Amino acid sequence: MSKKEYRLGVDLGGTKIEITAMDERGQLSLRKRIPTPANHYPTLLETLSQLVTDTEAELNVSGCPLGIGIPGAISPATGLIKNANTTCLIGQALHRDLGTRLKRTVKLENDANCFALSEAMDGAGAGYASVFGVILGTGVGGGLVINGQLLNGPNAISGEWGHNPLPWPGSTDLPAQTCYCGKQGCIETYLSGPGFARQAAAQQNLSGNSREIIALYQAGDAAAQQAYAAYVDRLARALATVINVVDPHVIVLGGGMSNITSLYQDVPARWGRYVFSDTVETLLVKNQHGDSSGVRGAAWLNSLC
Repeated sequence: MSKKEYRLGVDLGGTKIEITAMDERGQLSLRKRIPTPANHYPTLLETLSQLVTDTEAELNVSGCPLGIGIPGAISPATGLIKNANTTCLIGQALHRDLGTRLKRTVKLENDANCFALSEAMDGAGAGYASVFGVILGTGVGGGLVINGQLLNGPNAISGEWGHNPLPWPGSTDLPAQTCYCGKQGCIETYLSGPGFARQAAAQQNLSGNSREIIALYQAGDAAAQQAYAAYVDRLARALATVINVVDPHVIVLGGGMSNITSLYQDVPARWGRYVFSDTVETLLVKNQHGDSSGVRGAAWLNSLC
């Protein structure tokens, strides 16, 4: 009987690190989480190395292909990590440093790209020629998969629609919030969970986080209903620009805001007025793999060997 083969995936987040082992059928044989250590690169490197080593020992395997989803990207100019929310990664070569320790090639990819890949391979976007994966969480990100392959542009920013300005802004979109990237009015400042809460506080005088405001909306609170309607229209506008440029077959939502069930009916009912077409056949669907999508997509970065 041949020995079972695995590919490993790691989702490196700001508060937790998750690892999984995926078998040849795409099934998860193991999944565990540990807290992310302090924002200190040598400690993080040692933690990741030990996590992989312990996981392989538990599976009685060694040298498994390893993919890691990170909150950033590798700069094509320097080969080092850029745009990372986990700031100790910026300017580091995690793939090379970890690969040296583990004696194998390590593939790194943006975490939103990993989400998109997971959902395109065997999730809510499976079977479609083009899938745009959207993260609506603490931030706003995205990834594009064409015929089962991630689109990686020359600047390593494919899918970063959250740092475009909100399209067709009006008086109801003011005041524009400052984004962490240094610009004002980015899509992220409107459509992320914290952005939604800040906009609702500024325009509808609502307090609380996004979950609390959505609960008020679902209970029939008038101000919260206004905040939700504004969110739907902004999401419809922002996704319309994606459809106008990419024309994906399906858009898959992830992140905390993707759990608002009514979005999947209300946004497509709205976006037709912004899409440059007489009909809009693009599907808007919820993710299938939930918070496992990122780590699964990291595992999908590699083939079995």
